[in-house]
Amino acid sequence: METNRNFFITIALSIVILTLWQVFYMNPRVEQQREQAQIEATRQGQTRVDGQASTPAGTNPDGSANLPSSTPAAPGANIPGQSQDGAQAGTLTRAAALGQTSRVQIDTPSLSGSINLTGARLDDLQLKHYHETVDDKSPSIELLSPAPLKDGQFAEIGFTGNEATGTVPGPTTVWAVEGNNKLTPATPVTLSVTNDKGLIFKRTFAVDDNYMFTVKDAVTNPTAAPISLASYGRITRFSKPAHASTYVIQEGPIGFVADKLVEYKFAAIEDAKEVSPAKATTGGWIGITDKYWAAALVPSAATPFQARMSYFADGRPRYQSDYLSDPTTIAPGQSATIENMVFAGAKEVGKINDYMNNLKIPKFKNLIDWGWFYFITEPMFYLIDWLYKAIGNFGVAILVVTVILKALFFPLANKSYASMARMKLVQPKMTEIREKYADDKVKQQQAMMELYKTEKINPIAGCWPILIQIPVFFALYKVLYVTIEMRHAPFFGWIQDLAAPDPTSIFNLFGLIPWTVPAFLMIGIWPLIMGVTMFLQMRMNPTPPDPTQQMIFNWMPVIFTFMLASFPAGLVIYWAWNNTLSITQQAIIMKRQGVKVELWDNLAGLFRKKPKPAE
Repeated sequence: METNRNFFITIALSIVILTLWQVFYMNPRVEQQREQAQIEATRQGQTRVDGQASTPAGTNPDGSANLPSSTPAAPGANIPGQSQDGAQAGTLTRAAALGQTSRVQIDTPSLSGSINLTGARLDDLQLKHYHETVDDKSPSIELLSPAPLKDGQFAEIGFTGNEATGTVPGPTTVWAVEGNNKLTPATPVTLSVTNDKGLIFKRTFAVDDNYMFTVKDAVTNPTAAPISLASYGRITRFSKPAHASTYVIQEGPIGFVADKLVEYKFAAIEDAKEVSPAKATTGGWIGITDKYWAAALVPSAATPFQARMSYFADGRPRYQSDYLSDPTTIAPGQSATIENMVFAGAKEVGKINDYMNNLKIPKFKNLIDWGWFYFITEPMFYLIDWLYKAIGNFGVAILVVTVILKALFFPLANKSYASMARMKLVQPKMTEIREKYADDKVKQQQAMMELYKTEKINPIAGCWPILIQIPVFFALYKVLYVTIEMRHAPFFGWIQDLAAPDPTSIFNLFGLIPWTVPAFLMIGIWPLIMGVTMFLQMRMNPTPPDPTQQMIFNWMPVIFTFMLASFPAGLVIYWAWNNTLSITQQAIIMKRQGVKVELWDNLAGLFRKKPKPAE
């Protein structure tokens, strides 16, 4: 019975791991290949459009929308979705695209870039502390880019008006700079424009040391009649991430609206076309997120707004998260101030939480996808991060966390291994019962249960260490995969990025042979170490008598080695270290119970000459 139990546990665990491998590795690869094919097809079908792009129906010539003063704002209906942004992406370089318009420089400890004075939009941001590769000399991450570029993405805030307001600032409005022309944490920048009705718009950009912009609009009405206008904000993006994942993590439109988290992956919003999460609400945020980066709008909590997530397939395909506020009425000779915020940067856990708490942004921490096991994933991250700050190495922090987890679950694991050891001690009695009641399975099971009761044995106790390891494995995978703190975090030696697979391979003798190994043959040193520890752990128990089970037990470490080779190196290191601790723990408990450790005999049996079957 013990052999069958171990067999079924192994099969169950194999199914779980195979499922994880399919979901987290194969499916994203298929999705990536599909996306690349779509991008290539789009490139081949694109032609550059010169001159001004067409203005969408329902908008003014400057790209702003017409909104009759007597008509309430419909969800997102009056927010620009095309104008010059719908033009096909040409072959411009980034420098050429930036040079097409006048700009105000941005320079902070974390960001560099510029504000486009046409539309007063944020469309040029690089992250100073993050690079494309582990080499600090590699290019910085470009988060926001001008619309004409293939990977264009921008954040824009504008207005919708009516006949009384005249032409209000929108995508094509050219703003003038007042005074300081460089945005830093210490020096805000003020832009202004006066429209055809004499309305004066002054926009002040401020930024902190990290990734939060504050956009304050002051509108003055010098006319003799009251006016009514609404503000809008949008994050528009023209491409998906290069390695967009379908299942592992949320990438695409995201927001917290009407006390509810709303998430759509890129493929899902393509199918839905347009989603309005709720009617007018106050408080919340909306944006578009990548694995490590995000751009999000935080509308003023003082004015109700309606949010929308969209995919536009007309012209140049694009994704958009936007909001439209309720109209604000400004009396003759009076002014009104509207304040919004724009987040654009890396999803660093500490900074995201600080914004949520200090700026009262509801559930802003959900910008980071902690997953189903968030109640394990979040605490695990904080523990690893705290240990990293104390030790200075994320890999060592993972090893220490593994020891801590082993200590926490020691009572349960101790009981499990002790029960397994006692089962080995009563193996002769179990064999005797099977032989005695070989023809009566009911009496055989009754006798077995009585034996378990007498010897105080739990026949399923051995399952608990494995069952516990599955959610911990998944939570650690999320920590390594999701949190930017793990990105490009080195361990020792050849592991320079714990969030990436082991870069070595046995098939080119770990770099000694000058041959680029195909992805499916990238079996690195740490996956091999993990496979060896798994092999040794399985040899702690007697070899199953059934030939099929023997074959599964023999090949299981090999299969897992190939599967886990594509997982983050930090996860493989954890698994290998956890196996090593489990082997040590099980050996100690078995010795204390007076049970023979089968490891050395099983290893010797592999090389012992098998007797020939009798003829």
